Amino acid sequence: MDSKCFLNCAMLTDFYELTMMQGYFLQKHDPLAAFEMFFRRAPFDGGFAVFAGLETLMKSIADFRFEAEDLDYLAEQKVFRKSFLDYLADFKFGGEIHAMEEGTLAFPNEPLIRVQAPLIEAQLLESLLLNIINFQTLIATKAARIYLASEGGAIFEFGMRRAHGVNGALGATRAAFIGGAAGTSNTLAGKLYGIPVKGTMAHSWIMSFESELAAFQKYADVYPDGCILLIDTYDTLKSGLDNAIKIGKKLQEQGHDSFGVRLDSGDLEYLSKRVRERLDQAGLKNAKIAASNELDEGIIHQLITEKAPIDIWGVGTHLVTAKSDPALTGVYKLMAKEVDGKFVPTIKVSNNPEKISDPGIKQVNRFYNGSGSPIADLITLDGEELEVGPPYRFYHPRYPYRFLDVAEYQDIKPLLHPVMKEGKVLVDFPDLKTIQKRTKDNLGALDDTYKRLINPHVYKVSLSEKLKDLKFGMIAEYERAAQRSSAVQKGSDSQ
Repeated sequence: MDSKCFLNCAMLTDFYELTMMQGYFLQKHDPLAAFEMFFRRAPFDGGFAVFAGLETLMKSIADFRFEAEDLDYLAEQKVFRKSFLDYLADFKFGGEIHAMEEGTLAFPNEPLIRVQAPLIEAQLLESLLLNIINFQTLIATKAARIYLASEGGAIFEFGMRRAHGVNGALGATRAAFIGGAAGTSNTLAGKLYGIPVKGTMAHSWIMSFESELAAFQKYADVYPDGCILLIDTYDTLKSGLDNAIKIGKKLQEQGHDSFGVRLDSGDLEYLSKRVRERLDQAGLKNAKIAASNELDEGIIHQLITEKAPIDIWGVGTHLVTAKSDPALTGVYKLMAKEVDGKFVPTIKVSNNPEKISDPGIKQVNRFYNGSGSPIADLITLDGEELEVGPPYRFYHPRYPYRFLDVAEYQDIKPLLHPVMKEGKVLVDFPDLKTIQKRTKDNLGALDDTYKRLINPHVYKVSLSEKLKDLKFGMIAEYERAAQRSSAVQKGSDSQ
């Protein structure tokens, strides 16, 4: 089953998108336009992001419709004219979209998605696109950081109860799996996306029986295979572990070998080491130790560094809420518009150099070394042809006098691919296991210096010479125009 918005996705937009659309409509101002989505800063002070949410977005766009009740609601706002509402009644996105593949590692200021459509249509996509891609990319990145911190361990996402609403829970589970989670406790997400679902018991199970031992035995009677017992309801080492060992040995004698215990409180390093010793002494060397309780990548990294013998990590709140970085800095900007039948580049100029956009319709090209590791990305104007072999000059996106010559590379791959044309999806989206494998393969290929949790090396994203000349030429022209305008104003003031 594919994923869709629970609400009408056509109406899932900021109100000003609709007011701008009506303005374009009434002014008969609807040229072809090219927008790009990118983010300005890698989340969590990290070195990368994991692109996610594309399939959710594409299927939502393909299903775009304004229903009669939507139009009635908009009419009640006393803002929209009947002619515009009639236009919306027949609205269907008919443009084209290029995007990275889900699971691709992305870096600041490079396009993740490019939308080319009539201006009115492209404008409507902004809020929905940013809502889906910003959130799922953020959570997939958090999951990847946790997966890396665990050194490829078994991560299970248990965050539905703390997630930000129903759609937040579903989107977070999907994205967490893309980022490296092995499964989820979210049953609906498991059904919708084909993600393995896992779950054992809560403290209430144990407290509902006459004793801890009885609770463990009753659970083992129902689930002799895959029996993981929560051992910290009363006393982890003096009670819970002793009773769990009794059950574990019985199961082992009966031929069941999928036994484990879970720690949900206390000093996880100390407890896991003591639990491992006792399990081994009892002959339960194959028993697994699971840990939960407000885990994040920092805590997991510390536990791994201290060689805590934990096999399974249950991560909830900090994963699905992306704790420490509440939002991806993704934006959707106009990069080109149609003038006299051809696209003309546009640029946003700002006093903040980081907010000056890169003009024109663009492609992202990733350069790889001989071992298949990415070494740098070069943003080019769409249509620039790159051939493997000659050296290329990479220009700094903000300082045109700074550049890097890249000659030691073995391959170049464009990252933006067509996924929609005339409003129709062009690709068969892979299942999430395939996307997760792509994420893990990409993480494995990326040099470790970019994956450090603290102070990662900055991956280079640069401009081609043509794009550099276009960008700084447009900035210079804007400054000249501003100076001319200022001179005219001063002359007028002096008269």
